[in-house]
Parts: sequence; C-alpha cells; structure tokens
Amino acid sequence: MKSIILAAGRGSRMKGLTDERPKCLTELGGRPLLDWQTQALSIGVGPDIAVVGGYRGDLLENRGLTVFTNPRWSETNMVVSLTCASSWLEAGPCLVSYGDIVYTPTAVRRLAEIESDIAISYDPDWYRVWAARFADPLSDAETFKLSADGIVTDIGRRPNSLDEVQGQYMGLLRFTSAGWDRVSRHLAVVGSEAAAKLDMTSLLRALIEGGATVRAVRVEGPWGEVDSATDLMLYENQGLADSLGIGP
Repeated sequence: MKSIILAAGRGSRMKGLTDERPKCLTELGGRPLLDWQTQALSIGVGPDIAVVGGYRGDLLENRGLTVFTNPRWSETNMVVSLTCASSWLEAGPCLVSYGDIVYTPTAVRRLAEIESDIAISYDPDWYRVWAARFADPLSDAETFKLSADGIVTDIGRRPNSLDEVQGQYMGLLRFTSAGWDRVSRHLAVVGSEAAAKLDMTSLLRALIEGGATVRAVRVEGPWGEVDSATDLMLYENQGLADSLGIGP
C-alpha cells in the first residue's frame, strides 16, 4: 500500500523554527518529524511513500520519496494538497498522514487493515493528551461522535461540551480508489474556490452528510500532534520519541 504525507504548510505557530524549513522538518528526539512518519509508514505498510510539499519544498527532495507540489500552499488548505497526489489515490488504496504528527507502525497497520473506503484513526483518550497541551482542552477540540459500530456520525464542529467529543481525530486517514472517487465528485460539485478553503474535517463532515461511510479506528500506541514549539518541548519532556518504538 502507498502512503502520502501532506507537508505543504509552513506552520506559522512554530515561529522561528520554520523560518528556513517546512514544519515537517522540525525535530523531535533529534530527528525531523518527516523521518518518524516515513519510518512508521514504511514499517507499517511499505516503503512506497510520497510527500506533498509547498513551503521550502526544495528541502523535501533527495529523501527517497516521491514529491508532489502544491504551488498554492499559502492560499489553500490541506484538501488541495491532497488533490495534488490524486494520481496515487486514483490508482489504489493509500494511507494519508498529516506532516505534523508522529505515531507508531502499529497504528498504521490497524488503519491499513480496516475494510472501508474511507477510514480515519482517532484517540479515545484525547482529553489526557489535550489537557497537557492546553489550559482549556475544549478550546482546541472538535466534535467527534461515533455510532455503536464505529462509524463517524459527526466531526469538525465547535463543541459545546465534552459529551460531543468521543475522541480526537489524529490526522491519519485511508482512502481506497472508490473512497477517493467519492471525494473527487464532492469537490467537483462544490467548485475550486470552495475546495481551496476546505479543511479536512469539514470535508469528512460533508461526505458523511452526503451519505458516505467513514469508519473510525482506535489509535494503537502513543502519538502526538505538533502545532507549536511548546508541543515539541512537551513531547521531549514526556519522552514521546522513545515510546514510539521506532529505531534510528
């Protein structure tokens, strides 16, 4: 199975850490986030990995990865970056990873094995992680609700209470070619201008509202999302890199 890493953005909240490099090349445990991602994906599903670059995309060359480019990275969201790798998504099932997360090979395998055209990984123990990152965890959370059989029924809204957040979507997805066809048809209907402003959870919510099935897979093992330099410091103090179980 192929994998695609979405790494076009600069990461403005990283401040000086991304003055000269994309966010995916900031370091955790002495290694770029991109290295943690490619190793987890390679171990989990295989070494056929692409990265979608934009800001300082030249630094993503010569890393053994297929490189796609989002030339409009500064004015579009992650959904447009994903469409830049449409040739892979049309050809067969693909894992898709945000460029600012780290996770274990086990989490990758679990997502790859699920039988669904569209599937996402989530963390049911999200509050513990978010409480360490934010003074008010609910301020950064989004709604995430599941049916009894693990189908996502709501995602990506501003929650009014913790009851509306049954887990945290972590930025790791899987599409079959049929699932990607569903996405492509939706984007064609909304048009290029609206698609340029569409974030991933809004896309998933729109697909669900249109009748698509999005299955949720529980995260296996530790993981982290890097939104700021403070996140990196927190994960260093927690020893997150060591707990991922991925050697150099």
